[in-house]
Amino acid sequence: MKYYVEASAVKNGNGSKSAPFQTIREAARLACPGDEVLVGPGIYREYVDPAKGGTQDHPIVYRSTVKGAAQITGAEPVKTWERMEGNVWTVRIPNGVFGGYNPFATLVSGDWFIALKPAHTGDVYLNERSMYEVQDLESVRNPKISEASWEPEFSLYTWYTEQNEQENETILYANFQGKDPNQENVEISVRRNCFYPSVEGRDYITLSGFRISKAATQWAPPTAYQEGMVGPHWSKGWIIEDCEIYESKCSGISLGKYLQPENDNKWLKWKYKDGTQTERECICQAVNEGWDRERIGAHIIRRCEIHHCGQTGIVGHLGGIFSLIEDNHIHHINVKQNLAGAEIGGIKMHAAIDVTIRRNHIHHCTRGIWLDWQAQGTRVTCNLFHDNCLPGEFTICEGTFSGVGEDLFVEVSHGPTLIDHNIMLSDRSLKLAAQGIAVVHNLIWGSLVAVGIGTDNGAPDLPSPRYTPYHVKHGTQIAGFMTILHGDVRFYNNVFVQKPIRKEMKALSSLMGSDGNMWDDCNMFCGTFPYDGYPDFREWDRQFEGYCGNGVPAGNKYYDHLPVWAGGNAYFNGARPWEKEQGAVVDTAEPIELSLEEREDGWYLKTNLCAILAEKKVGIISTEILGMAFEPEQKFENPDGTPIVFDRDYSGAHRGVLTVPGPFEQSEETEKKVF
Repeated sequence: MKYYVEASAVKNGNGSKSAPFQTIREAARLACPGDEVLVGPGIYREYVDPAKGGTQDHPIVYRSTVKGAAQITGAEPVKTWERMEGNVWTVRIPNGVFGGYNPFATLVSGDWFIALKPAHTGDVYLNERSMYEVQDLESVRNPKISEASWEPEFSLYTWYTEQNEQENETILYANFQGKDPNQENVEISVRRNCFYPSVEGRDYITLSGFRISKAATQWAPPTAYQEGMVGPHWSKGWIIEDCEIYESKCSGISLGKYLQPENDNKWLKWKYKDGTQTERECICQAVNEGWDRERIGAHIIRRCEIHHCGQTGIVGHLGGIFSLIEDNHIHHINVKQNLAGAEIGGIKMHAAIDVTIRRNHIHHCTRGIWLDWQAQGTRVTCNLFHDNCLPGEFTICEGTFSGVGEDLFVEVSHGPTLIDHNIMLSDRSLKLAAQGIAVVHNLIWGSLVAVGIGTDNGAPDLPSPRYTPYHVKHGTQIAGFMTILHGDVRFYNNVFVQKPIRKEMKALSSLMGSDGNMWDDCNMFCGTFPYDGYPDFREWDRQFEGYCGNGVPAGNKYYDHLPVWAGGNAYFNGARPWEKEQGAVVDTAEPIELSLEEREDGWYLKTNLCAILAEKKVGIISTEILGMAFEPEQKFENPDGTPIVFDRDYSGAHRGVLTVPGPFEQSEETEKKVF
């Protein structure tokens, strides 16, 4: 059955084509498996709570009849502003409009949230952009440019809020920098979510072609109910496609965790157990309560543009297993740097078991992708990363920045995590506080960071290792827990190019590297050399010769660094190889030039690299060459257990029997379209 919705309908109908509904939520109350909800152009100021889910063969489809023309928003327009003085305006909002959730009386909070400055879940929007919240009226009268922001000039558009409890109203003050807010498009947050089931188990829903914006979402750590502006809420088989998703206070799309009432932000509320222990308990509780591939995950997010969200573009813990994230444009996430904490990134996922992240363009995010815990069977392939770093000419100031940032961070995971055919152009390309990783056929212009550190909890005087789980192969049952030994990494057929180091990053690197930082050494030099001192396989294996394990003291062999493998890599502009790599191409004679250019038809990489690489032949890499990740004893393979042969390049071109390092098959092109 088809239900029709038209925001412009003269009067409300019955959902037929001739008498459409005026709101999506009316159709969402009725839609059953196999039904399609067709939504006409217009703005839909509502929270859509699907009453039913579909089935694998008969999903429920919500579709904008014109791509991008139907907008679901959590905001309401305000046209009753009064000039207070100069550029400062004020308005009083009766709190009844907010229902049971007033985002201007609710602070952002949760585990791993760092409240450098208190922030409300609500926002004031000027012409589709959220303005900057400040802490007092004086900062509205005389705003100062934020040195942390990627968009410093816009940071002068400030707002402040107070509650008038006697009148039960929200008072807002805002500086519109000379604009008349009653003539501009000014809105305020009202709703917490836009398209998000209130209960679990609404399976197999497709959301296609919508613009979705301006929800007052709460912080989404892995130890809490993880909400988003859009998401399946602990369900299976959703497809979110061809949507523009933007201006969520915290997270745009959530593939995250369900509510565990006794263990929801427990670290923040109870304090007596470390957050990593409560996270372990969350995972075990989920397993005991039916977390498995039959009920949860297997979602698809494709061809979406996700931008200007405060915490993450896509977030998830446990609920995103076996999912596919492809062909999305994710950009300008956390660009205000007004929210700080350990859960920020273009994509931030815990337990991304058998998740494939491919052909995405991720840039201008505090961090591109952050894979935290249980990145087992996760593959990051054929993505374009750039400008995932601190903004231009930033100033080093304690508490200013929520994170230094890099293209891809893998943390306290045992793998196997496969990183192949990516273009990584930020200051810092890879942060690898983990093990069980294969890095194959990438172009890496930034540094490797945090090798050998960042896996303890930070107790100053006592051991505090983070024991994290690993799982049965391609499943969710827990196979064991172990701390991170580091190593167990493979680097094959990559190209490393030393990038010019910004003076600001050089200063920050010196500062962080000199204070014995246990979380981040801020290395700014490119290459695999941070693994110097790690054993190759033969050295590691010799420790076990003649040892039968019958009660003999273990010594260090079971707790020392795991081995490293490397081969077929090429190093340019001063990038340096791991000391034990055999046959590495280290070219100091040919300066490599790299630049990225945006044109009307896409993004182009301009470089002389392809011509220089043409004669540097290497062999084809496969699952068999990569072997298995040590702790889970699982190969670097497809989610269905089949092997991978890396015989296709970034663009899908077939590689021959011999190929060249880097993401592209041999050619002498000086520019390539990369997104």
